Amino acid sequence: MGHAEPITAGDIVTAPASDFLRDAWAGLVRPEKSINPKWLYDQTGSALFEQITTLPEYYLTRTEISILQRHADDLAQLVPTGGALVELGSGASVKTRTLLDAGRHLSAYVPIDISAAFLNLTADDLRARYPDLSVRPIVGDFLQPVALPDDMASRPKVGFFPGSTIGNITPADAVDLLSRARAWPEMEAFVLGVDLVKAPGVLVDAYDDAAGVTAQFITNVLVRMNAELGADFKIADYSYQAIWNAQDARIEMSLISDKAQTVDLAGRQISFAEGESIDVSMSRKYTVDSLTQLAQASGWAVKQMHCDDAKQFAVAVLTPT
Repeated sequence: MGHAEPITAGDIVTAPASDFLRDAWAGLVRPEKSINPKWLYDQTGSALFEQITTLPEYYLTRTEISILQRHADDLAQLVPTGGALVELGSGASVKTRTLLDAGRHLSAYVPIDISAAFLNLTADDLRARYPDLSVRPIVGDFLQPVALPDDMASRPKVGFFPGSTIGNITPADAVDLLSRARAWPEMEAFVLGVDLVKAPGVLVDAYDDAAGVTAQFITNVLVRMNAELGADFKIADYSYQAIWNAQDARIEMSLISDKAQTVDLAGRQISFAEGESIDVSMSRKYTVDSLTQLAQASGWAVKQMHCDDAKQFAVAVLTPT
């Protein structure tokens, strides 16, 4: 990863359209076209993802929540009295509330998310629910350095990264992310949600639901490019596809061009062959061994792994080495 300037706390702002355009153009002119999945999460995309988490095929959220509820007291006690919980990719902070309910001794919650509007709404709701808790949202891309507010940096803290979102980034980026979290001062532990390798059919169904909500979520990135960047994607000419890549232990989500076509993106022409794909997102699945290797490479050790009875999902507690 590059040496980006840290994202600091302060006024909540949205990412400039120029950043979106630069990323979109760079990804779509490559021989293997791609879009950075962070651009899935505007307000519409974030709301669609929250809808996905309620679908019957999408076992991840309900399974993880059941694990968090079962172990909430122990997980909350990882944060010392007066300490802070720092969450990466917080979304609607639904799972976090389980820990906040069990951790009334916490003094602060720092949610970090790329969707400013969604983060604002969530922060306001949490302030109403937990009036004694300091809620300090930071708009930012957790794949870049994030600077915590000075008063938060000096407090003992625990990182929280649920949802198996660690599986949505490359192994190298995962190591970088966990290494940066390890470098935050006063880090006591890191609570990480990871989806586990299982039957391919179960995995594919979770990312290609019968109602088509995931397809709408992924396709929304084309809708965004049309609305925000002046592109002219014909949405109906692209199909969603989710496949299991056993070699790399990951689900791969793509948009397939149904015909040969040319798209205008801010005055630049991008050609698609029939059947050509845009790689939009992937979700890596872990085993005990691969998670242990990831932790060790990032300066952490796996202290505990809390799993559901079917061993579909794990909430891992990492401690600094």
